[in-house]
Parts: sequence; structure tokens; C-alpha cells
Amino acid sequence: MQVFKTLMEVKENRGGGFLLLLDPDRSSAKSLLLLAEKAAEYHVDALLVGSSFIIQTGFHDMVRQIKNRASVPVIIFPGSHSQISPYADAVLFTSLISGRNPLYLIEEQVRGAPLMKEYGLEPIPTGYMLIDSGRATSVQYVSGTYPIPADKPDIACAHALAAQYLGMKMVFMEAGSGAKESVPEEMIAAVTGYIDLPVMVGGGLRQPEEIERRIQAGASFVVVGNHFEAHDNLSALLEFTSAAHPTEQVHI
Repeated sequence: MQVFKTLMEVKENRGGGFLLLLDPDRSSAKSLLLLAEKAAEYHVDALLVGSSFIIQTGFHDMVRQIKNRASVPVIIFPGSHSQISPYADAVLFTSLISGRNPLYLIEEQVRGAPLMKEYGLEPIPTGYMLIDSGRATSVQYVSGTYPIPADKPDIACAHALAAQYLGMKMVFMEAGSGAKESVPEEMIAAVTGYIDLPVMVGGGLRQPEEIERRIQAGASFVVVGNHFEAHDNLSALLEFTSAAHPTEQVHI
């Protein structure tokens, strides 16, 4: 499976894509496996699995179980190299380009790359940009980096362009887990108008209308996690995925 190619086909055919983030440290195994099993039925395009900070044991076994239940791509979104699992399809191979902490710019990547090669995992090189959400988030605390101010689209544009020139395939603009505010539409429009890479947006998205506006602003993909950790509501999930697919009529 070529996961990145599949995602690009989703963007082309559906007008946008929806990725569901599963965090084994925040949700029960029962909830995670139910979401994995129902993902394709509710038009989720791919699953991201990972966390900024894992305190539970059994992460790799959980990835294996999620993969066994899911019929959509399973992509690791690792908080560290220890989360790279042989049971996934691909890894969002991120560099935290909005920060200046060498551990998350290159060190974790150096530690993780040999594991990915050994496991045969597809890398999706991604420039990861943390955007200020109005409150401190887990990734901000763990990474020890400052987010890009939400009212500074020029700074975001410069970082995104650097990711493009470094040869990355995607840019991920995230407000962070538990964000108070999501990435502003104005910043999304500025970045997507400035670079040629697909842009993924996540953090703080709680309503289908918010997803629709971010796709309209230029985002290729949206990521939602916390909302469905707290609300195991599959009918609401369909509303969210429909909002991310403006050129497709979704029925079940």
C-alpha cells in the first residue's frame, strides 16, 4: 500500500480528507477498537495513532489490534521514536520545524529511521508546525518549544516554505491536543496560497462547520481526535467526515 498516494487520491476525488487520531493513552481499548472497526463505514480516510506522551504499556499491541480491525490506512503519528510500530502502514515522519529543540528537529528522527527501515514502513516526511491555541498544550510542554503566534501568518508561511524546500511532502499545522482555539482560517489560506504542498490541519476542531471552513480555506486534510475521545458518537463522526469531503455525497 502506498499510503501517501492513497491520501492524494482522496484529496483529488473527495475534495479533502479526514483523519481520525487515536490516542491509546487517552481512550479505552474498547473505544479505540470500535472507532477503528467503523472508520471506513463512516468515511474516515485514515487513522493516525500516537501521543505526545505515553504512560501506558502495550502501545505496539494496541497498534496491532487497531490494524487488525481497520480497513483504512493506519499511520503512526509518533511523539517519539519509541512509538514507531511494525504493525502500521506508514509513519508521519515529522520534524517540529516551528520549534528550535534539536531533539524534535532531527534527533528523534535519527533514532526512528532505522526502525522504519527494518519494519518496512512507508515514511511521509512532514513539516510539523505548532500554532498557538490560547493555552499550553501537551506537545508544547513535552517538546519545550514555543508555538507560532496565531496572528502571524507570515511566520507560518516562511516555515512552511522551508519544509517544501527541504523536500518534505506535507505540512501539518496543529493547535495541539486539547487546544482552546483551532488554527485560524486566515493562516491556513495564507500558507496554502504560499506553498505547493498539501496542508493538514488539526487541534481544537469540535464542529463540522469548523472543518468545512478549513477545507474551504485550503486545507487538504483535517485531523480530529479529542472530540471523539470524549464523545463516542458515530453519527456525529459521519457529519465530520462529510464536512471534509465537499465533492462527495455521503450516505449510510
